[in-house]
Amino acid sequence: MENHLLNESFGTLSETINGLVKIGYIHDFNILEDCLVCHQANLKLSPAEFHIEKVYRFEGVSDPDDQAILYVISSPKFNMKGTLVNGYGISSDENTSKIIEQLETHPLSVTSEIKSNEATTLRPEGNRVLDAPLVEMNLDEFINLIKNEITWKDSDRNSVTIFKSETMRIVLMGLRENAELKPHKANGVISVQVLEGKVEFGTESQTTVLKKGQMIALHENIMHRVLALKDSFFLLTLAMNAKK
Repeated sequence: MENHLLNESFGTLSETINGLVKIGYIHDFNILEDCLVCHQANLKLSPAEFHIEKVYRFEGVSDPDDQAILYVISSPKFNMKGTLVNGYGISSDENTSKIIEQLETHPLSVTSEIKSNEATTLRPEGNRVLDAPLVEMNLDEFINLIKNEITWKDSDRNSVTIFKSETMRIVLMGLRENAELKPHKANGVISVQVLEGKVEFGTESQTTVLKKGQMIALHENIMHRVLALKDSFFLLTLAMNAKK
């Protein structure tokens, strides 16, 4: 889905680049053979790792920006946004054109929607990718995020959603020793995977203790509870029933 801020007309090529930088498209992309490069981040991206959100064409008669195309680029995999400039007509760059052709034939690159979290008072740094063709999650970093937030210091729990789509949700949850998720049901199959600590997972008919490296799966609509036997961190995954 196209970012609605990209519908704005910024003016000339240089004005448009400056305007895009202000709304987060800060990286300057270039073409190197069959891939996209960002020297600022020392990265090389294949066509499958980025997509074009918007195309601006500049055709001024006397403006030095004429005969230029500006591609607005984003990469869910690397959580990067930026721009790529190419000419067209006699000033077109052959390598750039080949990369663009590959993008146009890559269905995930041009049709998939990227969803990110919004900034909040407790988490002012928004724009973390929650859903995209491919989402990478650094669990150690998320655990450190939870541990360093005031919610963890002042209460018995904290959590962060690290993936969210129409059919699946993954939450990294931290519980202090003796903190409990009271008995409840889920409207889909869930799994609980312990990353640190030890928890007691119980249903009405069965109770099990899970340590680091252990996990369970539970079918939908079964009453269950989770009790932390020590400070613990675990992944809670919910696979929701498909809409009929």
